[in-house]
Amino acid sequence: MNSANGAAVVVGVDGSEPALRAVRLAAAEATRRHRPLRVVHGFIWPLLRVPVTAPAGGPPGSGLRHQAEELVAAAVAEAKAAVPGLPVSGEIIDGEASAALLGEAPTAAMIVVGDRGLGGFAALVVGSVAIQVAAYADCPVLVARGADRTTGPVVVGVDGSALSRAAVEFAAGEAAIRATRLHGVHAYTHPASSGPGDMQPLVYEEGQLRGEEDRILAESLTGLDERWPEVPVTREVVHGRPVPVLTEASRTAQLVVVGAQGRSELTGLLLGSVSQGVLHHADCPVAVVRSPG
Repeated sequence: MNSANGAAVVVGVDGSEPALRAVRLAAAEATRRHRPLRVVHGFIWPLLRVPVTAPAGGPPGSGLRHQAEELVAAAVAEAKAAVPGLPVSGEIIDGEASAALLGEAPTAAMIVVGDRGLGGFAALVVGSVAIQVAAYADCPVLVARGADRTTGPVVVGVDGSALSRAAVEFAAGEAAIRATRLHGVHAYTHPASSGPGDMQPLVYEEGQLRGEEDRILAESLTGLDERWPEVPVTREVVHGRPVPVLTEASRTAQLVVVGAQGRSELTGLLLGSVSQGVLHHADCPVAVVRSPG
């Protein structure tokens, strides 16, 4: 994550209502982080060799580029109305939506997108552009979906992996700036193995298994009180599959944080099945965090 002074929160827009909702969420996030907000529109038409200026003799204000300028201006106005005094800028970037946003990632504090979109962001639905940006961005990606709440905990999914720890660190920081508690959730469905290739026992003692899963969660949350002493931390171990468990937790949360890929995901699956499942089903905004490494 880029933590340099002045790094902006970047939001992708396309003129749709989900994008404007993302703008409002991004404005709130920028305010919490004391960052400026940068509104970006990916303008794909030049790549398709489509005329973008007003045709000769056409009405004033016609043309695809003018339409793009208007939707960016509307998004900037939406952000300023949501948070008066927030520094907001807007830019049209020639290119496909995900490429435009990924180009912003190295210098962004965070990228915010809606869960579906139109126009230049026609593919911006959960499972396409949002998935691509979450998988490749060099900064956290926040997807606006579900209910916008200012109460409730920040929930983080924990599986004991290094990437899970990166998600925990980010979630703790979010809980601090939101002045709320951090709730670590660990879901399990089978006995934990002690190493690669271990055979799972056919019969196991539930209490022993639960103790091992409790240990995984506790170790993943250790040390947070030193960096964020003001953040209360609670934890929950649940026997069940991660997506339904985190979806249920999202119903009272103001944010759910997941790693881009967990320990049980297939190698090469850049955005894991758990991350994608939570993006599809969560009842609040979801932040996807990649490992800084």
